[in-house]
Amino acid sequence: MLKKFVFTLLILTFLGVGFALFFSSKAAIVMDYFKLKITQKYSVNDRLTQFGTAVQQRLAADFQQAGIALPPAAITLLAFKDSKRLELYAADPTGAWRQVKAYPIQAASGIPGPKLREGDRQVPEGIYNIESLNPNSLFHVSLRLNYPNAFDRAMGAADGRENLGSDIMIHGKAQSIGCLAMGDEAAEELFALAAWVGKENVRVVIAPTDFRQAGRKFPLKMCLCGQQHSTRSCRLNWRNTHNP
Repeated sequence: MLKKFVFTLLILTFLGVGFALFFSSKAAIVMDYFKLKITQKYSVNDRLTQFGTAVQQRLAADFQQAGIALPPAAITLLAFKDSKRLELYAADPTGAWRQVKAYPIQAASGIPGPKLREGDRQVPEGIYNIESLNPNSLFHVSLRLNYPNAFDRAMGAADGRENLGSDIMIHGKAQSIGCLAMGDEAAEELFALAAWVGKENVRVVIAPTDFRQAGRKFPLKMCLCGQQHSTRSCRLNWRNTHNP
């Protein structure tokens, strides 16, 4: 009986080591999951106590250069899929928006185009609010977007789509399916800023590309009208093109 137990333990250890070696990123996520299950849960204030001072030190020069107090009154995040870039804007005392910093997006699945349904691996496109902050995320810390928002639901109803998906986050680490993975330090900064200004004072805009750049437009296969890319007909065109 003892030999059988030892043999089973060795097999499990071998499998565990093999999993860790060949799937190191997934193994780290699994380990983080079990840590969250067995350790004390953090509150938002706990996280601010943990890394808030470091975040202030990292952001101080950026906000000073932008001429905006830290923390600001409100922030807006602009995310561009094709360049994997997220820009941080903050409102100055006059209400004018100024860019403070830009972050590389470490991981984001899918291709340019809206999220249409659960399991399509797409990052949504649109204007979103922050629904909640998660200080105990499997991906360090996270900001939960209010996807699907009213516009997403209206487009889904118009197209006859019901299961639109959910659980879209901006989070740490460098793995993601349908979310924006920013790495832990960047996630800490965005998390702390959202907590300081209040989630009701955060807006997130996710676009397939930066349309402020000259010559940027939707590919013809995605949008036949060229400009009215948010209308039902264009959404239907994208859906039919990518889901024949």
